Amino acid sequence: MARSRSSSSIRWRYVNPAYYLKRPKRLALLFMAFVFVSFFVWDRQTLVREHEEELSKLKEEMERLQNELGELTQEGGVSVKKINTTTKRTDLTKMDSFVPDPIETQRREKVKDAMVHAWTSYEKYAWGHDELQPQSKNGVDSFGGLGATLIDSLDTLYIMGLDDEFQRAKEWVANTLDFNKNYDASVFETTIRVVGGLLSAYDLSGDNVFLEKAKDIADRLLPAWNTPSGIPYNIINLAHGNAHNPGWTGGDSILADSGTEQLEFIALSQRTGDPKYQQKVENVILELNKTFPADGLLPIYINPHRGTTSHSTITFGAMGDSFYEYLLKVWIQGNKTAEVKHYREMWETSMKGLLSLVRRTAPSSFTYISEKIGNSLIDKMDELACFAPGMIALGSSGYGPADSTKFLNLAEELAWTCYNFYQSTPTKLAGENYFFHSGQDMSVGTSWNILRPETVESLFYLWRLTGNKTYQDWGWNIFQAFEKNSRVEAGYVGLKDVNTGVKDNMMQSFFLAETLKYLYLLFSPPSVISLDEWVFNTEAHPLKIVPRLGLGLGLGSKQHKQPPTTTTRLRARREGRFGGT
Repeated sequence: MARSRSSSSIRWRYVNPAYYLKRPKRLALLFMAFVFVSFFVWDRQTLVREHEEELSKLKEEMERLQNELGELTQEGGVSVKKINTTTKRTDLTKMDSFVPDPIETQRREKVKDAMVHAWTSYEKYAWGHDELQPQSKNGVDSFGGLGATLIDSLDTLYIMGLDDEFQRAKEWVANTLDFNKNYDASVFETTIRVVGGLLSAYDLSGDNVFLEKAKDIADRLLPAWNTPSGIPYNIINLAHGNAHNPGWTGGDSILADSGTEQLEFIALSQRTGDPKYQQKVENVILELNKTFPADGLLPIYINPHRGTTSHSTITFGAMGDSFYEYLLKVWIQGNKTAEVKHYREMWETSMKGLLSLVRRTAPSSFTYISEKIGNSLIDKMDELACFAPGMIALGSSGYGPADSTKFLNLAEELAWTCYNFYQSTPTKLAGENYFFHSGQDMSVGTSWNILRPETVESLFYLWRLTGNKTYQDWGWNIFQAFEKNSRVEAGYVGLKDVNTGVKDNMMQSFFLAETLKYLYLLFSPPSVISLDEWVFNTEAHPLKIVPRLGLGLGLGSKQHKQPPTTTTRLRARREGRFGGT
């Protein structure tokens, strides 16, 4: 009689290895079960670990936001705590998901080499002076001896990673720069180059010496706004504070010179917590908006006593250009909130007026922006007006889909014209302005080239906003033309005539501040000085986008009010058409 097995012995046989060695199918099933359980346990542990890491990051972010909120305490409706805008260098060089293109890398290094050549020549022959004369190898003080090239170059050096050069320049700013000069300075030029350059260096490096120097020079400029209308005088003595307008304007202030300080002075108020800078420059816009025309186009001369315009040229070129640029960019700087809505509204009104100036040539159908005096159009366009394609592209994202496409297309058409300003001359460098005649397309007017940046600026914006590498190729062609015609032993010079190639003897400070910077960024990843986080002043100095001070200077009100509790980041790309970074 067979002996029956106990239930206990039956259960234990499943843990005996010999049982499975005799039954390979069950061994395989057991192995599969083991693998499944192992993966399940490992995956759960991974999820828990990732969850804990995510909670830790969220906790850190919450603490950071709570600290920032604590800093935004109010006194009389105005934030009295300065806003931290500093950025680590890693923020400038992060690649995200951007895949480096070897051609772009090579081109970017060539532009950097050009900056090194320009800068070392300035250091050697013109250190501390405003500008270098490369042919005679000496420095000149075109702006009263404020070290214009040095200050204009600070952020370019930082962005390009030229750390030793940046440190030497910083030491000069800290130990030698002195604004107490008996010199009649241009409020406009000093603001965009010096105030803008110092604030950008502060935002990038976090070194407080730049902020203190920016405050010093801005305080010396402030008396220029002490006019009956608040429209500033355009010239001021830096030592004595005496302000006036140039004689050749008939006592009037210039539109661009009076409406191109907003970005810098608003930024200074944000960073110091002192509202006086922002109040002065925002009052200018409120005054101009009282009589803002239906087409949004203002003549270039304004009476500083009455705040009214004088009969003069309407142009997106010299003396008009950056007024329109800053209407858009203050809206961006202000996080596109309700408090800066009137800037956008004024800019859109001006864009309707711009459309009335747009004309096309025959036979090649080049699109250009004409000028206007009274009711008469003048078929002329400055190279300075070639900033407009970039501005229009940058602002196109604020429209609905139909208008957004219309204005982006216009920007691309204008950029093609500006590129042909360069391609149409023997040197492949653009003249100062162009005239358009029926059946003849375009002809160069004033034929000098002084290393201006406006066309490459627009190419930079269009590449960033569309991803079209054609704009990089155009920029590279322009850079090669500068290398061929303007590079000399001791820096870069302009041309007296783009037809003959005869050279002048000046390396303009904006060549280092703007032209080379925009070319470098044209071949850099979009995350380097992201348009989501920075706004460029008209001298190409990037300023960090941060919360506005709530001064309550909106239309129809001058009462202080609390700043907005929420802000939005700049989104300069349209969904679907504009790619992200």
